[in-house]
Order: sequence, then structure tokens, then C-alpha cells
Amino acid sequence: MTEHIVSSYDEELQKLSLMISRMGGHAEKLLTDAITALNRRDQALAMRTIAADDEIDRLEREVEDLAILMIAKRQPMALDLRQIMAAIKISSDLERIGDLAKNIAKRAVAVQSEPGSRQTVLGIDHMSQIALEQLKNVLDSFARRDVDLALEVWGRDAELDVMYTSIFRELLTYMMEDPRNITFATHLLFAAKNIERIGDHVTNIAETVAYLVRGEPLLEKRPKMDQSSFATADLPQTDD
Repeated sequence: MTEHIVSSYDEELQKLSLMISRMGGHAEKLLTDAITALNRRDQALAMRTIAADDEIDRLEREVEDLAILMIAKRQPMALDLRQIMAAIKISSDLERIGDLAKNIAKRAVAVQSEPGSRQTVLGIDHMSQIALEQLKNVLDSFARRDVDLALEVWGRDAELDVMYTSIFRELLTYMMEDPRNITFATHLLFAAKNIERIGDHVTNIAETVAYLVRGEPLLEKRPKMDQSSFATADLPQTDD
């Protein structure tokens, strides 16, 4: 009987981890599709991406339901409890990543008929590729319980902040050069901010993985390099 209970418990923990992996896979696809829709101004893909966010929401509810049931039924302690709490926290961050990817897809719909330079989207595309790499790595760190990989992801968050500040300044300049660019550039600014926020949630997951493995929270201050609040436009000098 005891072996049966332990086996059943292990299966529930494995199921919880698999559900997180499924959520992570959906989040990666949502972000990929949202950026593709923005690059191509593909309204059909953008609309499918917006609708696909419902699946991540559903999975988050399933994770929470199973976690609550396990806590009530198993009364877990130590590592087992950390695994369950980590699943709840990570599922919440993945749900937010899904929402942010959906918001990018909404921007893709909004800019479909707006005039704008393809060049201004390239920086956002590059930024999104880094965010995707970070998301994949942090999900791998959770699956493998690899704290070193999680800490590597945690340390790279500042890279996205620096890119966001650069894009912010570039788009601000683009708007000031020609007021007709304002609507297009504003939507891109929101898209870039959503990617930067995705990086923050990825960093949250990295901290959760570190806590799961080590049993203690990270006490180091999170690296942040977002200087957009102080950014100014780079306009060419003109002769009076």
C-alpha cells in the first residue's frame, strides 16, 4: 500500500512537471507567431495567436487545481512542497508571458495598414530572438533542475534591457523625424516593452528554479539596465 501511495505521488509530481513543459511550449510558440505576424503584418496569423492564448490560461488553471489537490491530499514537505509551489509560480509567469505575446499579436493587427519602415522592426525581431532563447533555456533548466543554467539566464536579463533602451531611443527619433510615423512607432514601442516584460518573467522563472534546487531564495540584486526613462531622441544637427 505504501509503495502504491509513493508511486502515485511521484506520478502526480511528474504530471505537474509535464504540464509546465506543455505551457512552456505553448508560450514559445505564441511569442514566435506573434513576432512573425508583426514582421509580416500577417493579420490572420496574429488573430490565431490571440485566440491561442486561451490554451495557456486553461493549462494554468489545471496546474493550480492539481497543485492544490496535492497539497490538501499529500501534505508535502521540503523538496516536494517546493516542487509544487514552483509549478504554481512558474505557471503564473508562463500565463503572463502568453498574455504579453498576445499583446504583441494585437499590435501586429493594429499596424497592418500603417506606413512604416521594415528597418524599425528588425531590432524588435532581434530582441525577441534573445527573449525566446532565454525562455527555452529557463524551461530546460526547470526540466533538468539545472541551477547553473537558470543563473545564466538570470544574469542575461540586463541584455534585453539594453536592447529595449536602444529601440526606445530609435523609435523616438523615428517619430520626431516625421509625425506620420507616430502611430506605427508607438505600436512598436508597446511591442518592444512587452518583450522586455517577457524577459522579466523569464528571470522570475530562473529565480524559482534556483529556489527549487537550492532551497533558498536568491539574495543578489536582479541585474537591470532599462534606461528608457532617460532616453532622448538622436536627431541630426541642422545649420541655423
